[in-house]
Amino acid sequence: MTDAAFPSPRPTWPATLLAGQRFAVCGLGRNGAAVVQALLDMGATVQAWDDSRPELPAPLSSHPRLTLAPLADLTGMEALILSPGIPHHLPQPHAAALLARQQHVPILSDAELLWQVVRRAGSRARFVSITGTNGKSTTTALLTHILTQVGIPACCGGNFGTASLALPALGDDGVYVIEMSSYMLERLKGYHACAAALLNLTPDHLDRHGSMQGYLDAKAHVFDNMTAGDLAILGEKAAWTDGLHQRLERQGVTVRTLSITQPVPEEDAPFLPGQHNAQNIETCRAIARHLGLSEEQIARGIRSFTGLDHRLQLVAQVDGISFINDSKATNAEASFHALRAFPRSLWIAGGVAKEGGIASLAPLFGHVRQAFLIGKDAPLLAETLEAHDVPFEMSGTLEQAVRAAWAFARTQEALPVLLSPACASFDQFRNFEERGTAFATLARSLQAEESC
Repeated sequence: MTDAAFPSPRPTWPATLLAGQRFAVCGLGRNGAAVVQALLDMGATVQAWDDSRPELPAPLSSHPRLTLAPLADLTGMEALILSPGIPHHLPQPHAAALLARQQHVPILSDAELLWQVVRRAGSRARFVSITGTNGKSTTTALLTHILTQVGIPACCGGNFGTASLALPALGDDGVYVIEMSSYMLERLKGYHACAAALLNLTPDHLDRHGSMQGYLDAKAHVFDNMTAGDLAILGEKAAWTDGLHQRLERQGVTVRTLSITQPVPEEDAPFLPGQHNAQNIETCRAIARHLGLSEEQIARGIRSFTGLDHRLQLVAQVDGISFINDSKATNAEASFHALRAFPRSLWIAGGVAKEGGIASLAPLFGHVRQAFLIGKDAPLLAETLEAHDVPFEMSGTLEQAVRAAWAFARTQEALPVLLSPACASFDQFRNFEERGTAFATLARSLQAEESC
């Protein structure tokens, strides 16, 4: 399944829904450009700017209600929408964010704007929010799949796939499933989810949040405005969940804390291996029940879900050897789940390491028959593996690693070849998607060679 598995048609919002309102948009990447287009489609007037590009990016084009100019005065604006990657606080607030505070203009995410326009259009469509350090996209996509399989109008977006405000208009029976990053969550106001999940929490984006407590505080905004009758899911029992659980109970919100110890049997979820996916599945089960689905409907949806690209994705089987693309694993926590899912594997890892490297993976090093290291921080990873007597070789590039792992599997042990880098990709690739696609292409080329 690809991220385009839930195609989003152009919104069918009333063309005058935001007529007479003015908005400022800072940042014209994928998210910002989609926000500008959606606002124009709803009749708003927009002033937009991107510090890195003085021209309109495709597919935006000139429009009588669109001004491309630096945001030097926000007077009369309904809100400033900052693209997620632009800081409004730490490590250094963007000038537009400082100006918005001075002029008392709200700084919002486009998820908040989606909530506002849905209600402004008179729709009572429900909202579900999914956040956490890892597992957000799979959970978001799986829940949307379960809902659509039983005929519920549902669409997903936000941090995953389609930008929130570019999602289509849904009626009273619709459900928006929004993947929320910590950046988006800090910029909510009236947004209200009938169900929300915080799956897990490990160190990430600390430059933007200052500390783990700051990161938790940002993530906890996923439960803002929830009341009695709503459902909050805490994906694990951990030190960070106790205070949050108590706070939510005081709000009158129904709280469920998950305790997952085993993966789901393969026949029940054939494309969702591993204990971490069991957490994603149980989160979806709980929310789907809350939304009124039966156990049979939920089980059928889980069985028919084929997974997402770059997340423990089987991309090729060559001469009985499986090639597993887990390129989305850009930190050690994500690779922990992948290694745990395979009792023995040939592990391809490396790239640009996060703080702490792969030291936290030591409890699962026994699952690694041989490692093949690539990228900038391969020497750092090698030090850790050497200290734990894990056999490895320095492959350098992904192509060399794939071929070396393939040769090893053919001549010694026919184990799965697992790309789960535990590192960012930008030393050798533009993003994790490009890295995963390259891995799949290399694996399939071996398949083609075998068939010759």
